[in-house]
Amino acid sequence: MRNRQTIRAAAHALRHGETTSVALTEACLAAIVAHNAATNAFILVDADGAREAARAADASRARGVDRGPLDGIPLSLKDLIDVARQPTTAASRALAHRVARTDAPVTARLRAAGAVLVGKTNLHEFALGTTSEDSAWGPVRHPDDPGRSAGGSSGGSAVAVATGMSLASIGTDTGGSIRIPSAACGVVGLKPSLGEVPTEGVIPLSRTLDHVGPLAASVQDAAWVWQAITGRPFEVVEPVAAAGLTLARIGGWYDAPVAPEVRAATDAAVAALGAAGVAITRAELPGLETLRQTYVDLVLPEAAWWHAPLIEARGDDYTPRVRERIESGRAIPATRYLAALDHRAALTGIVNAALGRADALLLPTLPMVAPRLGEEMLVLDPARPEPEAVRALMLKHTQLFNITGHPAVSLPLPVAGLPIGLQIVGRRQRTRDLLAIAAACEKIVAG
Repeated sequence: MRNRQTIRAAAHALRHGETTSVALTEACLAAIVAHNAATNAFILVDADGAREAARAADASRARGVDRGPLDGIPLSLKDLIDVARQPTTAASRALAHRVARTDAPVTARLRAAGAVLVGKTNLHEFALGTTSEDSAWGPVRHPDDPGRSAGGSSGGSAVAVATGMSLASIGTDTGGSIRIPSAACGVVGLKPSLGEVPTEGVIPLSRTLDHVGPLAASVQDAAWVWQAITGRPFEVVEPVAAAGLTLARIGGWYDAPVAPEVRAATDAAVAALGAAGVAITRAELPGLETLRQTYVDLVLPEAAWWHAPLIEARGDDYTPRVRERIESGRAIPATRYLAALDHRAALTGIVNAALGRADALLLPTLPMVAPRLGEEMLVLDPARPEPEAVRALMLKHTQLFNITGHPAVSLPLPVAGLPIGLQIVGRRQRTRDLLAIAAACEKIVAG
């Protein structure tokens, strides 16, 4: 795992006069020069704007103004999120010349907290994909292996944090698009509880399931960014005590297929948690057989509705696979859409019931390591030799919690090879409690 600078360390250094925002920003811009050509993580780099904001942050600090832990910290945003006077392209030629008139609320809240915005990150076009391959600007490449996907759709954001091109980033998550690339690239990714972060000024995929949240180097860093974009006061998240904490490892649907290295890393993490005093139980979530269909029947009709006028005007500018998937939503009848809404309520009750017997749920974020670019089918388990679709595998462990709206965080596990993530799921509207649990787990499983 990379030794990354945290916001916590940088903010401490700023407050004690050991560094400046200009120095932090120049380090991130230098990292972009060093890594962006290989990873293709950024669509737009605003070096001039970032330098100006960093100088202003330093001048403000010199006058005694302290806006909190993000003051003077370089961050990036997924290029679905509006930044005034900058393009918001969603990684599509169809929006290449769309310039935002105003900041999205998320952007405005980061500015108010003093964050320095270094640029806009690459993604799977219109956030409709798990690999960040289909982009008008080319695929996002894994920071440890350029022949592999960085995950998606917030792939550029994960790579930016993994390589120090920004100290944190803002992504979006409709079926796992924060947690999937976080697990693939070895960073922390938080999908907050549904509705906690405003989605205005963010190009939608599914208005019902879209979430906005942070990718960062640590749980505390993610917590501070989450506090900023939700409008909460800044505070340090104190880890809960391991003794007395009950975590339920989810089996059944999530037991197979799982790659052997993912199973081994998850088993080791669970064993470490148990040895530290955490009570580990087992649980299954019934009724998941139609989960994938429910997700499709919610997301694609909503995507087809939003994209209809843009496809009519600029359809040839879409990447073919993304356009095909969006247009397939037109064929889903209203009866299936309404049935999916009913099933959504049932699934929410199932997850709530499991959380009634535990403080949080545990499962691998991804059942695999980052796939190779262009890999569409994969065999994960030799006992199940039939190949499965990479997209379905990458969504399998995350999309349920978009449907139900429960907060979920992916923690990187210590491994010698490609990164692996552990997913922790908490109660709805209790993201702060989930972060305290995640902070405790982070200390234990980091090794």
